[in-house]
Amino acid sequence: MPRTPTTSLVLPITLLLVAMVSIQGGAALAKGLFPVIGAEGTTALRLGLASLIMLLVLRPWRARLSLRAWPALLAYGAVLGCMNLLYYMSLRTIPLGIAVSLEFTGPLGLALLASRRWLDFLWVGLAALGLWLLLPTAASKAPLDPLGMALALGAGLCWALYIVFGQKAGAEHGVQTVTLGMLIATLVVFPVGLVEAGTSMFTWGILPLALGVAVLSSALPYSLEMVAMTRMPTRTFSILMSIEPAIAALSGLVYLGERLTLEQWLAVGAIIIASAGAAATARGKAPQPAN
Repeated sequence: MPRTPTTSLVLPITLLLVAMVSIQGGAALAKGLFPVIGAEGTTALRLGLASLIMLLVLRPWRARLSLRAWPALLAYGAVLGCMNLLYYMSLRTIPLGIAVSLEFTGPLGLALLASRRWLDFLWVGLAALGLWLLLPTAASKAPLDPLGMALALGAGLCWALYIVFGQKAGAEHGVQTVTLGMLIATLVVFPVGLVEAGTSMFTWGILPLALGVAVLSSALPYSLEMVAMTRMPTRTFSILMSIEPAIAALSGLVYLGERLTLEQWLAVGAIIIASAGAAATARGKAPQPAN
């Protein structure tokens, strides 16, 4: 039976949904390591263990890298490390669902760059409304930490760059790119984690939890995302990713007992709608799925 455009998207869509559930469940699990090794140490240990796992499974040394592929690969690895570090640091003081909502302004901005129509002002307005509802004020029932919000927004910028460089690097070497990028991310973040956590990172007692975080938050979802993003149009990828703030908020509620206020839920909803709408109405030719 010939493959239709719809059937050819079933696999990457499924992989992307699994990746989002996995990464948010892993983030909730990672917060259990913060009191022991801090957000920086948790990020470094997560990336380091995920790199070792993927080295053993995917054996990236078999990939033939051209000099032309290295700039995008190095950039991909660097922003991957920074994105994880800033995101985990934001989780120290703000709920999981809020952190992802703020982080998602990066992919939202990337989607809006593809179009310049009056409808875009609607998506910008909805995103701005969501951010405004999250601003800490004297009247807020649950004011958010400004530094935590800034860190999450910084992670959002890195997320946008992650998509751009991930598509460029992934088009050359597919899933192998994830392992190589993870190694680069580890080299970027590990010194930061070592300075913050010291020898506590190497305690045997935290290894099982750290391995779980590495698999759920890095090794599994980034591999699945790399396969998905190189096999579907950018617009489809961005629309589907729009539901991640909701998945994060539900994960925070189920696993961590983080209850958002009505205003915060409205903010999350506004950012989701803005992200999905911007991705759905963006102009420009989408890249063809990789073979």
